[in-house]
Amino acid sequence: MSAPPPASSSHLVIIPSYNTGAKLFETVAAARAQWNPVWVVIDGSTDGSGAELQRRAATDPGLGVLILPENQGKGAAVLTGVQAAAARGFTHALAMDADGQHDAAAIADFMAVSQQNPRALILGVPVFDASAPRLRVVGRRVSNWWANLETLWLGINDSLCGFRVYPIADLRAVMERSRWMRRFDFDVEAAVRLTWRGLALVNKPVSIRYFRPEEGGVSHFRYGRDNVLLAGMHARLMLGFLRRLPALLLRRARSSRH
Repeated sequence: MSAPPPASSSHLVIIPSYNTGAKLFETVAAARAQWNPVWVVIDGSTDGSGAELQRRAATDPGLGVLILPENQGKGAAVLTGVQAAAARGFTHALAMDADGQHDAAAIADFMAVSQQNPRALILGVPVFDASAPRLRVVGRRVSNWWANLETLWLGINDSLCGFRVYPIADLRAVMERSRWMRRFDFDVEAAVRLTWRGLALVNKPVSIRYFRPEEGGVSHFRYGRDNVLLAGMHARLMLGFLRRLPALLLRRARSSRH
């Protein structure tokens, strides 16, 4: 049996979860095998996962559990986690989904890149297998095109992947002054706004697997509702893009000279 990873005082894993069921426990176990500490933010779940994780955390000092009384959305859960992490002195957080889609084996590699590039946003770029729904794959291409337009193609290879390492201070700065980025709009808007903020972008591949319902897969994505949310988000970002266009053009010109 391998030794548990040593505790980091700067980087932690944050897993937001809403009614993810048994997959959450598998995800947490996989993440804990790779990193210490791992915090889970229970976003108003009614599946009993919060109580079970608190029981496990009682004997695992590397596991933290934060519980929100009501469902507030993925972005709100991540914000709750990074605010608490900042209060404990952490500087960076790797966010990953609770449903087992992301390969936990990539955690240490992403963290190492972040430690070498503390002023960078480390973006996961999905490597899909045959389980990926075609509609989801095609849909993310549309979102990626818009996100790259809004940042003048400065380097967001994937705008929707939830496996990322964020500099906590920068993420809080863009979220705490906005009423948005609290639900499914979080991943895309965070990537765009952090690019606008001047963070370097590092893209790294990560394997993605979609689990079928009979395998315990859980998805709260709703094509109609969430695509309307994304459309409104891109309209909002385009307005911000137009205001920032001169600065982005200058940054683009400087990057092309290097």
